[in-house]
Parts: sequence; structure tokens; C-alpha cells
Amino acid sequence: MAPASPSHDDLRDYAPIGDGRTIALIGRRGQIDWLPLPNLDSAPVFARILDDATGGCIELEPVGEYTVRRRYISRTNVLQTTFTTPTGRARVVDAMVTGVAGRLPWAELARRIEGIEGTVEFQWVVQPGSRLQTAAPWIEQHAGAAILRVGGVSLAVVGSDHGPDAPDPDGPRGPLLRGRFTTSADSRHLLVVVATDGEPLHLPDPANVDRSVDRTIDGWRAWSREFSYEGPWADAVQRSALVLKLLVYSPTGAIAAAATTSLPENPRGGKNWDYRFAWVRDLAYTAHALVRFGLREETHAAISWLLRTIRENGPELHVLYSLRGEVTAGVEKFDVDGWKGIGPVVSGNPARDQLQLGVYGDLFAICRTYVDAGNILDVATGRMLADMADRTCDLWRNPDSGMWELPEIRHYTSSKMGCWQALNDAAWLADEGAIPGNADRWRAERERIAQWVHEFGWSEDAGSYVMYPGSSDLDTSVLLHAESGFDRGERMSATIDALTRELGAGDGLLYRYTGMDAEEHTFVASAFWCAGALACVGRHDEAIAAMDALVATANDVGIYAEMISADDGSFWGNTPQALSHLALVSAALTIRELVPEKTLGTS
Repeated sequence: MAPASPSHDDLRDYAPIGDGRTIALIGRRGQIDWLPLPNLDSAPVFARILDDATGGCIELEPVGEYTVRRRYISRTNVLQTTFTTPTGRARVVDAMVTGVAGRLPWAELARRIEGIEGTVEFQWVVQPGSRLQTAAPWIEQHAGAAILRVGGVSLAVVGSDHGPDAPDPDGPRGPLLRGRFTTSADSRHLLVVVATDGEPLHLPDPANVDRSVDRTIDGWRAWSREFSYEGPWADAVQRSALVLKLLVYSPTGAIAAAATTSLPENPRGGKNWDYRFAWVRDLAYTAHALVRFGLREETHAAISWLLRTIRENGPELHVLYSLRGEVTAGVEKFDVDGWKGIGPVVSGNPARDQLQLGVYGDLFAICRTYVDAGNILDVATGRMLADMADRTCDLWRNPDSGMWELPEIRHYTSSKMGCWQALNDAAWLADEGAIPGNADRWRAERERIAQWVHEFGWSEDAGSYVMYPGSSDLDTSVLLHAESGFDRGERMSATIDALTRELGAGDGLLYRYTGMDAEEHTFVASAFWCAGALACVGRHDEAIAAMDALVATANDVGIYAEMISADDGSFWGNTPQALSHLALVSAALTIRELVPEKTLGTS
């Protein structure tokens, strides 16, 4: 059996699992169409989601007709898929397993198949891809084990009662391993894929892997017990927290913006970016949520990584860094078709060289959150932040690329608001004795920025904050500055109305800024920002109604991509998207904080 065509299921059909180093995307048919090895930002060994012809995949599904029901095992990132056929029922438990002391030094994907009733015949395929046309896979025989090689990556398939056939070095799409087996009531089969890169390959004992699946479940549940949130939309908030944990690159503490690259934002292509990097903006929002959830280890690791990375790559503050803390390289294109044939497929991100003034606000927000939680900044960080505050004073009058990383360099209103936030938080940190510097200067420039925004960023004609002076274009990123405290009054409330009227697409969904309805789909984070902003301006009932509608737009297991089609609800853009889940979490926390408990009711 050769692997089937992916059939281009909606991106909402994918569910992520991971081990703190990489992430696999599992479709509703049990197929794994995305798995970079060994790291999340490595060239993907399994990438059929981007390359039908040579991308590679792992398949596991019943022979013949079946129906599917799936869920995450409660409070974990372990996926459980139940297949029902005319002859029986079986469940597949999928985990990127962990070791006794945490993350394994190799990648280990475990797929445990448990018979429930009757019999179900399964078929499986493991076919590595070409790593986006950069390597040719081959098979070697070693001591009775078939080893798959792709460049420096070595893979093996082990298991128990998994019915392997002889290796096929000449499959129609390259070398592959495959097999069949049949479940019965209370049966147990195991399929394990293990991989290393430029290292010896360990072949695990299947019995140990079976136990590791249970240990991985227990590990996720132990982590979830440390997570503290009681309030409305609790299931959605916890699932979002678990997604964010998946996106933490545990070797460094960096947080990836998404698990994928090059998934398009529209059917015409072009806007296909690599999000397997750490944005200062996303880390700021994540740190804020982690602190409020009481998750101390992740908070400290993320903030320490960021501050160290900024110092090592300074003096300029960059928009994004690699997961290992480096200034990123340029963009590389690959000669593959892309999802649904929509290219290009790339690695790297061009935003690395842009000036985005709002990132200064993000940096100071992280540090204020950290200090406000009772932590202490080191001397070197304090000095660096004082220098960054002075730098903000000098830079805020300059045009930039804005939050949306645009090629048009302008005086974006939300960028000025971000500079206001930076100096507001810098003055607070100085008053608390956390950083040195001239807080009087920072407060004075803060007020000049506020005056600029009130004079040039507001349009009486539009009845709204506008994207940039002299324009009637609207921009949802200004909604972030209801949360920051820049404006929680009438102007922000009027801006919400204008944005909903001009950029709304029903069910609370919003396009990012003026003109995007003709270029891309609605932006998930913008919709949640609006819900949080409604709470900030005192429109509590509307905030709750918006959240109720938006929480219902997740896929069947609570996952969000970057964008949602207003026409059919399909997902677009990279997935799972940190900013989407962060916006949900932030909105829920803001609403819980600001809305009276009697108004919240049972949401």
C-alpha cells in the first residue's frame, strides 16, 4: 500500500502533539502530514501538508469505511482518536513521549492502538519525505532493523504486534515501511517512530514506550495541576495554555509563533510566512498569561531567554529571533507546490530587518509583568532597559513598519501607542527601583506621545483611531491599547464600533485592517482583542457575547490557526497559532478581572 493523497482537508482538521522540541500535526484520518525533526524549525522530514509529491507522511487508519471521533485526553496534549467501522471499534492514542527525567534526547512518536469491540483491520505507512526537495531518502538494513535515512536524520519503526511488511525501497514516492494488523476487544498494538539527527539512533523497547505513553499523560496532567485559572471559558483557556506549552521550545525557553511555515493566508498565495521563530510581541503576551496562571518555570525561562538574547544580539532590539536566540538568516524558497498548490514554500521571515516601534512596548510589558509578580531583575538587564527607554524617547517620532510588518513605512498609530506603553512601564519600573535611569524624562516623552496620538491618530470624520495620520483606514491593533491602559474611554469605545462596522464579518470576526477583506481571511487574534477591549471600556455584556461566539469557532479539539474564513469557517495561515490562543487567554483573563461575577454568570 502506498500512502494516499492527503485530499487537502481543511486545516481545521489538524491537531498538534509535541514534546517540547518539535510538533506533529495529526489529521482526522490518523495521518501525520507535518513533523520537523529533530527540532521544530528543522527542515521537515514529514511535510505532505506542503508537498504532495515528495513531502512524506505517517499514516495509520482502518482498511475500508470508518467514522472518526477524537479528543485530547483531559488536561494533556495526548490525542485520542476513536475509529468505528462496520466490524468494530478501536482507539488510537498519539503522543510525542517524554522520558523519566523530562524531554528525551531523541524524538519518539508513539501510536498505541487499543481494541474496544469487534475487530478492526488497520494499515500503516511510514514514508519520509525529501525535506522540501533538499535530501533523498533511502533505506538501510542494520541487524534486522530497517533504518530510514534523510540527510543527517535517521529513523526507525519499532512496535508490538504491528504487522510490518518487508521494507520497500522503491515505493512510487520513495522508500517506505508499512504493515497491517487487526484489533480485537482489549487488544493492544504499538507503532513507534524514533528519530535522531547527526547522532546514533536508539531503538527503544516497545514495552518501555508503552509505559512512556502513560508517563507522558501523567506528566501533562501534573503540569496542568500547576495551571491556575478559575473563570468563564475554562476549557478553552486551559486548552489554549496547553497549546502555548507545546510551542515553548524547551531547550532554550523561547516560544514559537506557530508550528508551521508557508500555510497561506489566502487562495492567491504570496503571504506564506515561516512562523517557527520567537517574536518579542508573542513572548510578551505569553509571559503575561503565564504569570497570571502561576506558571513560574516557563515564565522565568522565557523572560530570561529573551533578555539574554537581546543583550547578545544588541544593541538594536529585533522583532524576532530564532528559537536558539540568534538573529535570523534570510528567506529561502523551496521548489515544492505548497498547501493546495498555493506557494511559495519558504524558511525564514523578512520581518527580521524591520523597525517596529511597538516591540519596545512589548519588551517593557514583559518586564513589568515579571517584576509586578515579585521577581527581581538583574543589574545588566536593568541597565539595558534604561538604555532601551532612552532609545524609545529618541525613536518614537520616526515612521516604522507597524505591527503588521508592512512594506509601507508610516507613522502608525498603534506603534506610537506601543512607545507610550514602553515609557509608561519604564517609569513604573524606575519608581519600583527595578531599573536605573531618568524616569522624569520618560514620563515627559510619554505625555508627548499621548498628545501626538490624540491630535494625529484620532479622526473626527471616521469617529475612530485611524491607522496613520491623514488616513481613514482602520487598524485592529489599536485595540491592544485598551488593555495597555492608553485609552479605556469614549474614543476607544467609538473605535470598537467603527472597527466592527467597517472590518467585521459576523460572529465577532474581524479583518486585521482596511482592505484585507479583499486579500485574506479574518484574523482570529483581532476578534479576541475586540472582546477584551469591550470589557475594558465597560461594555461587559457585549464582551461576554463576543467571547461566547468566538470560543465556538475553534476546531473540534479547541485549536485555532491564524485566520478563519468568514464564508465557510475554514482555517487559513499557520497552525496552531500562538497569537490566536494568546488573544483568547488575554480576553478571558481581562473579562474575568473587569466584569462583575454576577454579570459573568455561567459563561
